[in-house]
Parts: sequence; structure tokens; C-alpha cells
Amino acid sequence: MISASIFLGAIGPGSWVLIAVVILLLFGGKKIPELMRGLGSGIKEFKDASKDESDKKATSDRKE
Repeated sequence: MISASIFLGAIGPGSWVLIAVVILLLFGGKKIPELMRGLGSGIKEFKDASKDESDKKATSDRKE
């Protein structure tokens, strides 16, 4: 199975700049900060949920 890191490693700096320009053209400069805030809060929520699940699992493992 091919991992995603291989694909991300194959993208050079020029490609990242091109991707950033396309995103800027699609969403506009005013929408990008709002999108990043939403992405950041989603990541934070995911981390909190996964931490809660691992805490619950660790607690239930100790009780047994």
C-alpha cells in the first residue's frame, strides 16, 4: 500500500505555490482566514474527542 507521505513528498515547492494560488483564486482573500479557523476548530475538536476516547479506554482497562 502506498502511503500519503510519498505523494506529499513528491510535491515540490513550486507545486505548493501553485496550489496556494489556485485556492486563493477559488475562495478569495477574505474567505481564507474563515476557512482556516473552521479547519483549526475541526482539528481541535477531533483531537479532544480522540483524547476523551483514549482516556475512557485507559480508565476501563484499569478497572478490569
